[in-house]
Amino acid sequence: MDESNEVQTEPSLERRTRRQFSASEKQRLLAEHDALERGEKGAWLRRNGLYGSQLANWRKTLAESGSQGLEPKSGGRKPKDPRERRIEQLERELVRQQRRAKIAEDLVDLQKKFFALVEQAQSEESQ
Repeated sequence: MDESNEVQTEPSLERRTRRQFSASEKQRLLAEHDALERGEKGAWLRRNGLYGSQLANWRKTLAESGSQGLEPKSGGRKPKDPRERRIEQLERELVRQQRRAKIAEDLVDLQKKFFALVEQAQSEESQ
């Protein structure tokens, strides 16, 4: 009897990866789409899993930047400039110091009120 505690993942639950097309693939798909009759374009888009807006964006990029602009871009965040990181660090430090200064001011006000009450109580006792 082989009992395993391992959980089997369903293939349908696997994380899908985003498709990336090379510049030549994008140009080929644009040419295919342009060669179709008007009524066939929607079925062709569904068959290829594309949207009309994707093709419109590709056409716009092709017109603006040429085939070089159609190349896939590297994903992820852009690395921050060291100066920007330093500015953010200093801004966080400034906020922290301002918070500490506000607390100190509030404590001084509280001490003043306390001593005023103590003086008032002492003056009432002496009378």
